[in-house]
This record gives sequence, C-alpha cells and structure tokens, in this order.
Amino acid sequence: MANKRTLKRAIRQICEELFAESIAVSMYGPESARSNAEALLFTIVRMEENYVGRISHPEPGMNPQTYFKDLREKFSAEVSEIVDQLNGQ
Repeated sequence: MANKRTLKRAIRQICEELFAESIAVSMYGPESARSNAEALLFTIVRMEENYVGRISHPEPGMNPQTYFKDLREKFSAEVSEIVDQLNGQ
C-alpha cells in the first residue's frame, strides 16, 4: 500500500484532469453537452473532497489494507463513470 500522501496526490491529480476535461467540454462541446458538463464539475469536486477526507479518517475496526483497497476500487468506478459521461456527449 502506498502512503496516504501519495494516494491523496494521485486522487487530486486524477480529479484535476477530469475537471479540465469537463471545462473543455463545457466550453468547446456542443450546446447540449454544456449543462451536463457543468453538473459534472460539481460532482468531481465533491468526489475529490469525499475520497481525500476518507483517506485521512479510515473506518475504525477495519483492516487498513482492505479499507484502502475498497477505497481505490470505488474511486476507480466513479472515475470510469464520469469518463463515460464525458465521452458519451
């Protein structure tokens, strides 16, 4: 398992890239995609806050390896969902 600082940095970088892509779609994409891209911006910010906060405060009584593995899997699933929404426009 990587340390918490590295995991936070990776999550922030991924969210930063998603945010930049959403802004590009909202500015240069078709008119119908703009409102969806703007909604994704708020989703990305909330997702980043949620996962970075969960890294700092793991669930008590849970094995750390299991907790962080589950956290990475859920984060990857949400990122994939957002990427699919961006590509579907």
